[in-house]
Amino acid sequence: MNENAGTSPMRAIGQDVFGGPEVLAEVELPRPAPGIGEVVVRVHAAGVNPTDWKLRAGFPWLDRPIQVLGWDVSGVVDEVGLGVTLFKPGDEVFGMLPYPKGAGAYADYAVATARSFARKPANVDHVHAAALPLAALTAHQALVDTAGLRPGQRVLVHAAAGGVGHLAVQIAKAHGAHVIATAGAGKHELLRGLGADEVVDYRTADFADVVGEVDVVLDPLGGDVRTRSLDVLRRGGVLVAIVSDGDEAAAAEKAAQLGVRLEGMIVEADHGGMRAIADLVARGGLHPHVEATFPLAEAAKAHAHGETGRTTGKLVLVVRDEG
Repeated sequence: MNENAGTSPMRAIGQDVFGGPEVLAEVELPRPAPGIGEVVVRVHAAGVNPTDWKLRAGFPWLDRPIQVLGWDVSGVVDEVGLGVTLFKPGDEVFGMLPYPKGAGAYADYAVATARSFARKPANVDHVHAAALPLAALTAHQALVDTAGLRPGQRVLVHAAAGGVGHLAVQIAKAHGAHVIATAGAGKHELLRGLGADEVVDYRTADFADVVGEVDVVLDPLGGDVRTRSLDVLRRGGVLVAIVSDGDEAAAAEKAAQLGVRLEGMIVEADHGGMRAIADLVARGGLHPHVEATFPLAEAAKAHAHGETGRTTGKLVLVVRDEG
């Protein structure tokens, strides 16, 4: 057992009130200790996701700010709790802390159940590994687990150059799908390089007029895009919504009338999913695009950058310099 666990201080990014990026500040907190079935990971890098800044600003079900934000971790196992057999201290791992109550990635150390993690593939560094878990699990759980994606099916991925979208394109392609991606023209070359078979510039063309029938839609946008996406689904097809837009009832009614499925999902920590993602990375079939990195102390700058809505791929906080 690490004698310093739970006593020695660690750096973390915390907040006392809801608000803009400026409420984030570096604080000292006790270093966590592992409970039964848990591991403590020495964080090297932490991914930044839209849910981070949404929760920082405040959600209806939050009565107080989350002490330390962040769910994406890549690092080295520092200590294991009673009953853990998957990992030993010194193992390089990456994973998603249980969402939403397991937050705590913006820190020197993070604790979670051992099965929240998988071994980090040797062909990816901690920065790129930290870009994967939440977004890649969202794409995997939406396309593979929820939609039951099969080879030869046609998949429409909206906001395809975003954090979830650019990984969904690759995961769908790896499962033998024909992938149609929507994004601004400046991101088409990237998406074709990631495996998109067709790319639609949403600024100059209406996807509903040009994509034809599809079997699966991955929707991170909601609103009118969700409603119109139901019209391009083949009968029996499925639209997986990964955000709530407050109008699910109307969309569900339309889906029922069209004979298609509308599924809303929230990502879950998932050891099996992380192992599938790790295997795809190791085989060279999944490459996270990291647009920018920030030191841990500049988490507020990372949030401000992300909230512009113009990020291609992912943003990552560097907690420890791998050099």
